[in-house]
Amino acid sequence: MQIRIVNKSQHPLPAYETNASAGMDLRANLAEPVVIMTLERAMIPTGLFIELPVGFEAQIRPRSGLAARSGITVLNSPGTIDADYRGEIKIILVNLSAEPFTVSDGDRVAQMIISRHEKAELIEADELNESERGSGGFGHTGKN
Repeated sequence: MQIRIVNKSQHPLPAYETNASAGMDLRANLAEPVVIMTLERAMIPTGLFIELPVGFEAQIRPRSGLAARSGITVLNSPGTIDADYRGEIKIILVNLSAEPFTVSDGDRVAQMIISRHEKAELIEADELNESERGSGGFGHTGKN
């Protein structure tokens, strides 16, 4: 699959780091560092603009190492970029650690996964078919 991308940053295009990688790292495109205080959030620009085919989305997800080492994650994870969006990709980072965190230009701040999706047709009904689980909520299956 080919995706048109405009790169207004000075950083290389996102790329898969290994043959089996699902996501491509996204880098911060900053004129100056951004400090995210404890429990604060910040919108981090990437300088990237994409044109996805209809039927696909780009999912923005946290980087596991950044989350584990520094308590930094993507706030609306996974974020969705729709096929008709043409604005800049920006990452909403949140600092869940007890220390301020500095994001510098070029830092890898999130990963992007391209995913196919379906359009569903909702059909209004008066009732639903029974299932083994029924209306049980979180943890209701009794399975670990």
